Amino acid sequence: MSLLSEFREFAVKGNVVDLAVGVIIGGAFGKIVTSLVDQVVMPPIGWLIGGIDFADLKITLPVNPTNPKGAPAVIEYGAFINVLIQFVIVAFVIFMMVKLINKLRRQQAAEPDAAPAAPTATEQLLIEIRDELKARP
Repeated sequence: MSLLSEFREFAVKGNVVDLAVGVIIGGAFGKIVTSLVDQVVMPPIGWLIGGIDFADLKITLPVNPTNPKGAPAVIEYGAFINVLIQFVIVAFVIFMMVKLINKLRRQQAAEPDAAPAAPTATEQLLIEIRDELKARP
């Protein structure tokens, strides 16, 4: 099997395609959560604590004396707080999805299997013949 045909077989398998779809949807979901945190969640929190925009929270370290023309180092802990909140939201949503899937699996396992289908006319006739043969002395 050539390398190209082996790669083609691997690339078109259902699992790889499902994984690609999951990654794309996950990326889009990440953007939604980022927007939710940056534009919806953090502004009211900043307003409640005195009009602070978390994205602007930072600590600027003094310029290094050996390189006075260099830019000062900045620790942007506000952006870090935003990322932490985004992580908590994503983790919570994933937890709820896994919880729902587990609940559905438990319900499916608890349900009795569907009743077997009624025998066809041929099967019914064979059952009657069998029963007649068993009833003979």
